[in-house]
Amino acid sequence: MTARPAVRLALLTLLAALTVAAFLLVGSPNPSLTLHFRLPTLAALGIVGWAVAVSTVVFQTVTGNRILTPSIMGLDALYAMVQTLVVLVLGGAALAWIPSLAQFALTTLVMVVVSVLLVSTLLGSGREIHVLVLAGVILGTLLRSVVVFIQRLLDPNEYLILQSRLFASFSNVSTDLLWAGGAVVALTSLALWHRRHVLDVLLLGRPLAASLGVDVDRQTRLVLVLAAVLVSVSTAMVGPITFLGLLVAHLGYRLAGTYHHGVTLPASALCAVLTLVGGQTVLQHVLKWSTVLSVIVELLGGLLLITLLVREGRHS
Repeated sequence: MTARPAVRLALLTLLAALTVAAFLLVGSPNPSLTLHFRLPTLAALGIVGWAVAVSTVVFQTVTGNRILTPSIMGLDALYAMVQTLVVLVLGGAALAWIPSLAQFALTTLVMVVVSVLLVSTLLGSGREIHVLVLAGVILGTLLRSVVVFIQRLLDPNEYLILQSRLFASFSNVSTDLLWAGGAVVALTSLALWHRRHVLDVLLLGRPLAASLGVDVDRQTRLVLVLAAVLVSVSTAMVGPITFLGLLVAHLGYRLAGTYHHGVTLPASALCAVLTLVGGQTVLQHVLKWSTVLSVIVELLGGLLLITLLVREGRHS
């Protein structure tokens, strides 16, 4: 690592630490009592931000496209389908009496299994990764249509309960979920970090990576599954945030000053922490909870996506 990227990472780390301190201490008449309530929220913000950022960077690497995120595989729609079916079959009260850890485990398991099936079925044997992306788009569209149809059949009260679960919320995340989700995210991130040099080679493109001795099909499948695990965990914990990964990944690319994954992965993760923790601080003390954090993030990420598409159109 050259000195310049190292200095940039150090500055990002310092800025993230200051943002965390502001979130924990600003407007706190009783620090010990405030920390008791804010630390779980901070943990949720950090785990989700880290998972989404890392999964987006590696997904864009193996797909060779900087405007795609793992949500293109239909995972957000699959999460909505699981929540909708639970309410349809068991009723809206089930979301309250079923233990949060059981809901987390079920949702994560379904999303990971579907992702593994998609990757193992549609990749390999000479198939291009664009086939997987197209299948993900079709699956997501199909699931969203089914979810909308089922929602029209629900009781209005149960519909309102369901809607509250389909928007990301970082408050009231149980300690059990934080430990379970944090452990899975940590292990998965370590597995991807161990393959950071392989990711650097994959970034060169499929033909060149193969000529350098990388088993492109095997490594691509493995990275996609690991990315799906990260997205599944983060979505099952707090709900879907579609454009967060796109936003923080591009911030990480700009601020890293290099394309090496040893720098871009932590830089993007730190940008995610800055975005979520800083946004939550502003939302709490400036906007006085007039909206929710996920709405702001989706707005900024959507604007970034439109900007990237316009730029791609001009360069084509």
